[in-house]
Amino acid sequence: MKAWLTQHGRGLRAALARFGATPFGSLFNILVIGFALALPFGFYIALDGLQTFALHGLDSGGPQLSVFMALDAGRDDIAKIEQRLGQHPHVGKFHFVPRAQALQELKQSSGLADVVDSLPQNPLPDAFVVSADDRSPAVLEALRDEIQAWPRVAHVQLDSAWAQRLDALLRIGRFAAALLAILFAIALAAVTFNTIRLQILTQRDEVEVAKLIGATDAFMRRPLLYFGTLLGLASGVAAWLLVAGGILLFNRELGSMTPVAITSFRLGYPDLGPSMALFALAAALGWLGAWLAASRNIALLEAEAK
Repeated sequence: MKAWLTQHGRGLRAALARFGATPFGSLFNILVIGFALALPFGFYIALDGLQTFALHGLDSGGPQLSVFMALDAGRDDIAKIEQRLGQHPHVGKFHFVPRAQALQELKQSSGLADVVDSLPQNPLPDAFVVSADDRSPAVLEALRDEIQAWPRVAHVQLDSAWAQRLDALLRIGRFAAALLAILFAIALAAVTFNTIRLQILTQRDEVEVAKLIGATDAFMRRPLLYFGTLLGLASGVAAWLLVAGGILLFNRELGSMTPVAITSFRLGYPDLGPSMALFALAAALGWLGAWLAASRNIALLEAEAK
């Protein structure tokens, strides 16, 4: 165990020495890869913030449920429905619309005042207008079906087109972010591969001498794998800082705008889960690029030496 730790310690120190030997080149590679990673990661964070704002932060304009009571529903029936709505975990807010108020609003907005006045009785029911905490289509439809089954509820109407359009747009955005992530992940591995390949070629004599004195392929690869992993991890940190800086500037710019509807929107900083995923993915891709480059080029040097 001690020998294993010693070997890996030497590999890590050798990788750090490589960074120290070419600080500007390493910094340039970190920034290039960091910019590449920042694009899909920032896109993902922006989509997540937009979804949170659209589904939870809008005070109006979102999908609502109209709960129509039976025409013969009494005050006790209305009170029971009001109590159940107030206690429901998925109901954000609601308000009651008496049938007399609904008729008056219809009379004022439809231009059919004479027709409404000629009616023998009010044909409109009492109703509740309900907004859900979670405005995703699945939750809204489940809430509609549940309320529809409550006693003395005649009909529940849901305008889910808004939520469905938003959900479709977000799915397209997530697909685009995933596509960008795949493309830039390939780019990260390619940059790491080329960096390691150049290092092996510039130290060709050292590699050949090490092989002559009995160095194994694993021994030769170890510092290069650490170098690739550290390069990827540093690039992930750079990407996180770039995205965080962009969010800070974006929110500051929004704060200087006057319309309340715009300034109420803010992008949140990356959570711990997505941040750790970014660091782990960047380090893994750096390791993969280093492994491919080290294995291929060390084998090529051995073949040439023979």
